[in-house]
Amino acid sequence: MRRRVAPLPPADSPPVSNTRLAMIVLITGESMLFAGLIGMYLVFRLAARTWPPPDQPRLPLGLTTLNSAVLLGSAIPLARALGAIRRGETDRVARRVELTALLGLLFLAVQGAEWARLVRHGLTLGSGTYGGSFYVLIGCHALHVLAAVTWLAAVAVLARRGRFTPARHAALEMCSLYWYFVCGLWVVLFPLVYLY
Repeated sequence: MRRRVAPLPPADSPPVSNTRLAMIVLITGESMLFAGLIGMYLVFRLAARTWPPPDQPRLPLGLTTLNSAVLLGSAIPLARALGAIRRGETDRVARRVELTALLGLLFLAVQGAEWARLVRHGLTLGSGTYGGSFYVLIGCHALHVLAAVTWLAAVAVLARRGRFTPARHAALEMCSLYWYFVCGLWVVLFPLVYLY
């Protein structure tokens, strides 16, 4: 009995596309950055006798929990946009990507309002390791969300112009991977900073 062997891909087709490889490299680098920042936060956290310091304001847990639901929920319309483009339903993609971008902007706006309130109550970058580590870690995440929202807006414009097809939608797919990374990162940061 002869054994069937799967045919090899054409010689000009790499096993991993260049866009996917670039995204893997980018996310790996970003993961290393945040691993270092989380390590910094944990060193300060574990070395402190009391955390947060008694003279510092408490972080708004209820508001941030709701805001976390907004960020994590934003992945749903983006996943639906990917599913729609793969099924050839190109008319449904732009609206779903725009919704994801709007939810990302809402997340940033609420976070900005939270920071403004915390600054008014005395929690600043210069108010010791607690304030400094909070703003560096959460602020770095916010910058990544802002970059991802900008990318989503560009992808939405391309989708409105009909640039994506079931066979050609790498920009949407890579943007989605980055958005999932940003959302997944928040799943780690939220309990570490707000609950621990």
